[in-house]
Amino acid sequence: MSTPVLFDVPGPKARARTRIGTAIGAVLIVGLLAVVLVRLAGNGQLDPARWSVLFDPNSGVPQALFKTLQVAAVGMVLATAAGLLLAVGRLSDHRWVQVPVITFIEFFRAIPLLVVIFALYFVLPKFGVDLSAFAALTGGLVLYNSAVLAEIFRAGILSVDRGQREAAFGIGMRKYQVMTLVLLPQAVRRMLPVLIAQLVVLLKDSSLGFIIGYFELLRQARSLVEFFSRDFGSTYTFQLYVAAGLMYIVVNVLLSQLAKYVESRTRRSTKTTATADEELPIDVQMGGGGGTATPA
Repeated sequence: MSTPVLFDVPGPKARARTRIGTAIGAVLIVGLLAVVLVRLAGNGQLDPARWSVLFDPNSGVPQALFKTLQVAAVGMVLATAAGLLLAVGRLSDHRWVQVPVITFIEFFRAIPLLVVIFALYFVLPKFGVDLSAFAALTGGLVLYNSAVLAEIFRAGILSVDRGQREAAFGIGMRKYQVMTLVLLPQAVRRMLPVLIAQLVVLLKDSSLGFIIGYFELLRQARSLVEFFSRDFGSTYTFQLYVAAGLMYIVVNVLLSQLAKYVESRTRRSTKTTATADEELPIDVQMGGGGGTATPA
């Protein structure tokens, strides 16, 4: 069991103050929620008739949620795979591999995601490449997030103790065996929290699809607001936007819970126990660039 270095263990008085502060904070939050609910009820926003539109099968909300999850799932899989390949390329000993990979990573990390999506959807057709809204949105998410994930993978791999690589090479392992059998299994757990956090960002960024006409969740909510406003004004505006926000929250929470489950399973693995307590370099956690590095 590790002992704290930068702080003292709270004593009885400190723990009592913490409990009191927690209780006061909880009371304040509950009071704030009560005030909000009272105001909403007074404005008729909690009327069940207003919320019933969300359960109408003809509203298109379930289909929009499916499209959001579809583009997010495809983007996550492709961005993760591409990010891993880019990380390996950046760690290559060959300059002819390393330089183009570094250029790709730094280029797409520097460009706003919205600009990438716009370029794929509006600029490429001028060169004879017509992409659907789904392909343009997915492509933008993959290009941008693969560059970010590449740095996460690189930092996780480099965080493994140098002696692990030297020992693996010492017993005659080839480079790809060292990477797949020694480095990656140990790096997975320590980079998992940052990896999942970036995938959550990817899921939320899928809402940018409404800019190019892709009918994901946010686009469908806005379309419904515009549709109902012609006959009912702003009667359903609050409910539709709140429902869209809650759906994003629920999906993100489920993704975070999945990450905790995977982390707990990995914690029990004998492959990652020896180096489980190390963290990623601070430049990657804070989104910094970081220099190139080559494995021993």
